[in-house]
Amino acid sequence: MATITVAPSDDVAPRGPLSARLSTPQVWGFVLLAPYVLVFIAFVLYPVGYGLWLARHPASYVHLVDDPIFARAAINTLIFLVVGINLKMLTALFLSGFFIQERSWIKWLSVLFILPWAVPSIPTILSVRFMLNPEWGVVNQLIFKFTGDDGPNWLNEPSLALSMAILVHIWKSLPFWTLILMTGRLAISQDLFEAADVDGASWWQKFRYITWPSMQTLYLTCTLLSMIWTLGDFNSVYLLTGGGPADLTHVLATLGIRYLRLDQLDLSMAAIVCALPLVLPLVYVMMKRLSR
Repeated sequence: MATITVAPSDDVAPRGPLSARLSTPQVWGFVLLAPYVLVFIAFVLYPVGYGLWLARHPASYVHLVDDPIFARAAINTLIFLVVGINLKMLTALFLSGFFIQERSWIKWLSVLFILPWAVPSIPTILSVRFMLNPEWGVVNQLIFKFTGDDGPNWLNEPSLALSMAILVHIWKSLPFWTLILMTGRLAISQDLFEAADVDGASWWQKFRYITWPSMQTLYLTCTLLSMIWTLGDFNSVYLLTGGGPADLTHVLATLGIRYLRLDQLDLSMAAIVCALPLVLPLVYVMMKRLSR
């Protein structure tokens, strides 16, 4: 009886080590990529995973909901988003039309306009806090000088303090969004505006039928991105009001610090996790728009 010899298949042949199957550029690619992967694991993946692990207990969320400060912080966050983002983006949209004018004094003014965004947050927001001091702040001193009346207690009344925090947030981030929308305006063909001038169109008609249709996608994308960043805006509230008075101006981004100061780490992480239902849908919609 003849014996049939079957040659070993290439598919099941033993393979050499991984380093032998990689080319030199691929090996260097893995070597150069390794530090970034390690940094991502150490400073992003591990902190996020550890925070979620700390906030895993359902009892933490029960205690969080029972705290009236959490309900106030959630309402403040919604007010901060609705008022702050709409005022900021609408103002940036119209200021972008002002700063694209080719006049020398407007160019110099744009340099001053961009300073709040370019300067670090800590000195600028703390300077605003000192200016709003009810006793020796420059704002109340000017009010007393010109009216003879004492100015309001800006940071000791919850509604005023939250309003000031929203205005500081708008003032600090407005130059950035104005610059982004200016690039969108400059990308519009000037032939369209020249044809509209020949037809006798007003500035509102040119904005409605030329500028806005051309910038609508950019504006909506910037609004979504601004909402994501505003949810994580810690500086505008904490540096200006510290969450006071009586913890009534906290937002979700600063509420975690309150619980950390009270040595309640689980509630601190739970407060941050509660912001995820707001952040994740915005991130998803943002990525969908950018992938088109």
